[in-house]
Amino acid sequence: MNIVILAAGQGKRMHSNLPKVLHPLAGKALVSHVIDTARSLAPQTVCLVYGHGGDALRTTIAAPDLVWVLQEPQLGTGHAVMQALPHLGEAETTLVLYGDVPLIQAATLKKLLHAARKALAILTVELADPTGYGRIVRNAAGEVLRIVEQKDASAEEQAIAEVNTGIVALPTVRLAEWLGRLSNNNAQQEYYLTDIVAMAVAAGVPIQTTAAQDEWEVLGVNSKVQLAKLERVAQRRTAERLMEQGVRLADPARIDVRGELLCGRDVFIDVNCVFEGKVVLEEAVEVGPACVLKNARIGAGSRLAAFSHIEDAIVGPDGVIGPFARLRPGTELAAGVHVGNFVELKNSKFAAQSKANHLAYIGDAIVGSRVNIGAGTITCNYDGANKFQTIIEDDAFIGSDTQLVAPVTVGRGATLGAGTTLTRDAPPDTLTISRARQVSIAGWKRPQKARK
Repeated sequence: MNIVILAAGQGKRMHSNLPKVLHPLAGKALVSHVIDTARSLAPQTVCLVYGHGGDALRTTIAAPDLVWVLQEPQLGTGHAVMQALPHLGEAETTLVLYGDVPLIQAATLKKLLHAARKALAILTVELADPTGYGRIVRNAAGEVLRIVEQKDASAEEQAIAEVNTGIVALPTVRLAEWLGRLSNNNAQQEYYLTDIVAMAVAAGVPIQTTAAQDEWEVLGVNSKVQLAKLERVAQRRTAERLMEQGVRLADPARIDVRGELLCGRDVFIDVNCVFEGKVVLEEAVEVGPACVLKNARIGAGSRLAAFSHIEDAIVGPDGVIGPFARLRPGTELAAGVHVGNFVELKNSKFAAQSKANHLAYIGDAIVGSRVNIGAGTITCNYDGANKFQTIIEDDAFIGSDTQLVAPVTVGRGATLGAGTTLTRDAPPDTLTISRARQVSIAGWKRPQKARK
């Protein structure tokens, strides 16, 4: 089949410089949802008709399999499909989708395509409030006669609840014939794709309608309000799918998945957590409230306490993270590592059973097994121009308020006394201390502010 995705609209009601179809829904551009669904149907050709914000669209949607078609000026849906017509194989069925209708389901489209083998197939839905949609006008026998747009509809026609979703499928040879006969003699002076329905009736071509299973499938986005409503629909569907797979959610209404979340058995996710990119939670992982995870893998049995932020990082099995911990890109933790409150790790690897329980910054470091890093410890990894690495070998003990000035190595089993500033390698199995000598000065007076 051919698939044509209409994505040329400006989206004035979005009040944004960003093209409407590039606004994000569940972490992905509206039109990207439609493109992914289109690809799942294995079409021969996918044409994306674009107009406003074309440069931004082509930059964001890097897809070599798409045929890009410019619609300039924008003269309606019929005119948009006309621009794609030269790229469509005549022997196939053509399916028309919309870049601002992101939640349409492949199963629904397959039913529509089945109905379109020898007919014009229209996807419809009944709405409690059909305002703004074209109405499906039928005769007494229930046969479709035409579709009338809201602005051209009579009062009687506006009372019809069954509406056109705009999504149609039909033989391409018929589409080419009818597009050539479209007129813009209407209130908007545009070429409506819906006018092909009356042409089909006149030609005696069968018209089949397929009803969308759920209203949310066919809802479009024309404003930030509508975008927010669809966001909650998308998140609710994701939450339900996770729970059906065995994930326990503290509150299905308070989770945001803005990418792909894969979970093992017996995972628990508390409220207000955000998952971006691809996140993997292995078996029995517990995620506390208000955690943010982006492109992360969390090993089986690990526990993330509240307000932990993990990005482009790996946590091994049975880890304990947070609260208020931050794992930045390049962090890799082996089994049983503890990273406590207000600890930040960046581009660092921790071997098994090591701990940094509070108030530390470890960047560009290789940390061995069973290392204890005391509070207030930092690796001084940046000299203003270049980054340098710190190596802490197995069983080392780093006292509180220690600064490790990279490049530097702490040997196996070494101990650094509290307050040490380490500028040279610390030998293994040795206590290293670097402090100013403590002095008490009798009779010293604290400075006083001058009196006015």
